[in-house]
Amino acid sequence: VCKAVAAAGFLPDTYDNLSAGHHWAVRWGPLECGDLIDSGRLDEVMRQYRPVAVIHLAGLIISSESVTDPAQYYDNNVSGTLNLLSAMRRNAVDRIVFSSSAAVYGEPESTPMVESHPRHPLNPYGTSKLMIEQVLQDYARAYGLHSVSLRYFNAAGADPEGETGEAHHVETHLI
Repeated sequence: VCKAVAAAGFLPDTYDNLSAGHHWAVRWGPLECGDLIDSGRLDEVMRQYRPVAVIHLAGLIISSESVTDPAQYYDNNVSGTLNLLSAMRRNAVDRIVFSSSAAVYGEPESTPMVESHPRHPLNPYGTSKLMIEQVLQDYARAYGLHSVSLRYFNAAGADPEGETGEAHHVETHLI
């Protein structure tokens, strides 16, 4: 993502707690270490870089783990995102791309699944993503936040030049 953002002429500032990311993978802009729960750090970084938009990829993603430890998923994916949105409001950032998930749909009622397919998540991971999609709609109405939610199925891969790609300690993506 950062490589594409840089190629488009923007400076991507990566804000990451490195719980699942890698310092060596941040090569197209600065890395600022911090957690979504840290309001002060979020404000500091937003004041320093003055982003025009946020691309939010900081969600926990292992659906089976969300069933055994739902609190972790609600803390990070919901509370952390609410904290990020508050920091965006305080710092006049009104655009966000949200990495949601096709897990918001649950079991398919028909295929191919269209965006308007009924949403009935089967686990806390999918529920946490759907909750934030609703929050984004509410924030659009109340605060003028512009957002798009990407609902992909188990995205995996590398950039076309092979400079970056999947690097998880336990790989859960379909490859």
